[in-house]
Order: sequence, then C-alpha cells, then structure tokens
Amino acid sequence: MRLMRPIAFLMLLLSVTACANTGLRELRNGGDGPDDFLINSAKPLSSPENYSVLPVPTPGQVNIADATPLQDGAAAVGGRLSDPNAPVPGRDGSVVNYASRFGVSAGIRATLATEDAAFRKRRGRFTQYKIVPVDRYNEAYKRQALDPLVVERQYRRAGVATPSAPLQD
Repeated sequence: MRLMRPIAFLMLLLSVTACANTGLRELRNGGDGPDDFLINSAKPLSSPENYSVLPVPTPGQVNIADATPLQDGAAAVGGRLSDPNAPVPGRDGSVVNYASRFGVSAGIRATLATEDAAFRKRRGRFTQYKIVPVDRYNEAYKRQALDPLVVERQYRRAGVATPSAPLQD
C-alpha cells in the first residue's frame, strides 16, 4: 500500500508533463487537408484565339484567368485590397480625423505588438500546463474582458437608451 502512493503520484506527474504547449491560440491548419481560407473562386476559363501564340508562363504572377486574384478575393468578402501606406481615401477622412482627435502615436502598431507579446508571455507562463483543454487566449485576457450584461446595466442606470438589449424585467 505504501508503494502505491508514490507510483500513483509519478503516473500523475508523467501524465501532466505530457501535455503539449500549443500557445495561446492555435490558428494554423494542423492537418494535411485543404485550407478553406486559401480557396478562391477563379474566373471562367476561356480559350485563346490562337493556340500558336500563347503568353510565356510566369509562375506566381498574373495569368489570363485571374489577372488580379488578391483584389478579386478581397472584393468577394466585401473589402478592397490597397496599399496600407497609401493616403486615406477621402470618404474615410472624417472617421480617421475623429479617431485621431486626441493625437496619434508614431509606430503604434509595432509598440502594441511588442507590449501584447510581453503581456501574453507573462500571462501565459502558468496557463500552459492544464490537465483539460481550455481556451488559453480567453484565459490570458480574462481580466480585460467586458461582461455585456454588467455594461448594459451601467448604461441603463446612466439613462442611456439600449434598444438592442433585452427588455428590462
């Protein structure tokens, strides 16, 4: 009987150490199957007018069927592909001006990425060892999450109309 406790403890210890550390969120495709986000509808195939005069193949470049595949894919999901460093379009100027009314920090994206990586490293230090699978992302950001019902009650107490919220009891 005295020997069973240390053996059971060792078995428990070994089973916990075998848990994999997959990081906060595993967003990569783990299998060898197709990636649904890479599927892009192509334009209908067409026959060239003259088979003896065909363009030289250019791997990775535009082709006759899909001259602009990235722009077509962005348009298919309701967006548009443009240069991220291009000036803001005129129709978005008022939104950008309002969002930057208190000033704009240069290099904010790089700063936030660095700070967030450090935060996730601190918060994820002890969340990687779990016996049962959990959503590590939600666990790391748990303190920063808002409870929608609490926020709704705060807004209602302040007299703000919340028409999309459920009716008060």
